[in-house]
Amino acid sequence: MEELRLAGEQAHLALAGDDTAAVTGPNALELVEAARRALAGSEDFDPVLAEWAVRLGDVSYQLADVITEIGSYLSALEADPARLEQVHARRAALTDLIRAYVRSDVEGPLAALLDFADTARTRLGALTAPGAGREALEERLSRARSQERAAADVVSRGRQGAGARMAAAVNDELAGLAMAGARLEVRLTPRAEPATWGAEDVELLLVAHPGAPARPLAKGASGGEMSRVMLAIEVALAGERATGTDQVLPTFVFDEVDAGVGGRAAVEVGRRLAELARHTQVIIVTHLAQVAAYADRHLVVTKTTRDGADAVTNSDIRVVEGAQREAELARMLSGDEDSEAAIRHAAELLSRGAVGA
Repeated sequence: MEELRLAGEQAHLALAGDDTAAVTGPNALELVEAARRALAGSEDFDPVLAEWAVRLGDVSYQLADVITEIGSYLSALEADPARLEQVHARRAALTDLIRAYVRSDVEGPLAALLDFADTARTRLGALTAPGAGREALEERLSRARSQERAAADVVSRGRQGAGARMAAAVNDELAGLAMAGARLEVRLTPRAEPATWGAEDVELLLVAHPGAPARPLAKGASGGEMSRVMLAIEVALAGERATGTDQVLPTFVFDEVDAGVGGRAAVEVGRRLAELARHTQVIIVTHLAQVAAYADRHLVVTKTTRDGADAVTNSDIRVVEGAQREAELARMLSGDEDSEAAIRHAAELLSRGAVGA
């Protein structure tokens, strides 16, 4: 726009001059008119001059017409800074939209953006149409929430019954694990909004002895109590699985589950592990003879190290049976596999465990 205005003004100035300037020189129209008048004064003496005077008159008329047209053109030519700013802003907005919604490897990004706009416009119309937009989505959401709540209620009722049965079964096991008076509780705390696991949070609490407060199992149980509670839970759950339709039961691996227990409690731990093994495979790592005596199969792991610069540590595992097993249990009891008293005690444990020696 500015270039057009500048070109028009310069042409108009050259042809017609500038009436507002303090000092001005001759313009093209004045010079042509002066030439015509000069020739017209001598046209009577030579017809050639008369012809030139006529032609310069035509040029003068044409220049006057051009000057008038350029003036009209300049009057109609208006620069609009606001419109220019609007165009720049729209170009910048289109560039931002292309970056956001069009892949960089697409040819003709502006056309792709316009296609996206058509799709979005159609989708927006569907969402805002009467009965098919926000109202329909809210209705679907309401139905989904009702279904979620109904499913959560089913889970909650089942969870309440299962929690009570589980607590009762575990408490029976705890009584036999030298934790008489201890009690496991299953606490269900309702949530403000259902989560992926249901409408309540589940927490296991332990009452360690009569009169003790119920505390979260992770905080209120000692190491020995935790081991026995865990064993009681596994025995109770294994019994539940055994009565169900699913006959594919897991294998349990207990690494020193008897840590922190001894004496009668250790015997009861062994008894419960043997009970658990009636329903599923149980592998136990233990240092207690009272627990090992209940195993169907007793394996001993040994480690030897060869001295020297190329020292190597070797591990070995072997099955012990008969007298070897009695000797191993005696060693676990007293540290002396040849102790007669320990061997008699080992034989008594094997007899009590009702397993083959």
